[in-house]
Amino acid sequence: MPQPTIVFDLDGTLIDTAPDLVATLNVILAREGLPEVPYETARTFIGGGARLMLERGLIAGSRDPAPQLLNRLFEEFLAYYAEHIADRSRPFPGLERALDDLAMRGCRLAVCTNKLEGLSVTLLDALRLTSRFATICGQDTFGIQKPDPLVLHKTVAAAGGTMASAVMIGDSATDIRAAQAAGIPVIAVDFGYTDRHVSEFSPNRVIGHFDELVAAIEAVGALSPRNA
Repeated sequence: MPQPTIVFDLDGTLIDTAPDLVATLNVILAREGLPEVPYETARTFIGGGARLMLERGLIAGSRDPAPQLLNRLFEEFLAYYAEHIADRSRPFPGLERALDDLAMRGCRLAVCTNKLEGLSVTLLDALRLTSRFATICGQDTFGIQKPDPLVLHKTVAAAGGTMASAVMIGDSATDIRAAQAAGIPVIAVDFGYTDRHVSEFSPNRVIGHFDELVAAIEAVGALSPRNA
């Protein structure tokens, strides 16, 4: 069986980044005299990148997300977030054990996120996870982002893998649709940031803990079962 390439989303999949992202959003909104967005609402804004998160935050505060305003706040968001990127963000339970298991099974590991590449590397550096991945690709790496399937093709190629043996792991409709359009299996985690349950988007498998990941990858045919 070819060496599998396992492509992970970042926010809401690998790392619970919502505490720092939501805190940053509310700091920026407060500077504009706008009300904070409740945590459980704001966490569903995550997944399309910081600009979209800001746009949703402005709309929630009944402020027109005009391009000039959005551009200014985007720069402020990036500056503040970069200084607080790992204050409270942590890997989801069981992640490192699952990554160890996949590496021992000969898998290539990659990150494909709609977060900016530099911020993604900074976060994973802070959590000492960068070295586990063959490549870390953000929305600016190739100038395209999920759900465009081309970003998955380019990420897998950058990792040295092939689409024929690739699997996507994500937490949102964006991840699932990108994988489906690229013609690769997708495993959804149900602990991410979507406002609808991921099963509604028809992934190949849904898991509730990283302890279930390896078995799910086996189930979609990308890894031979241990006892095969």
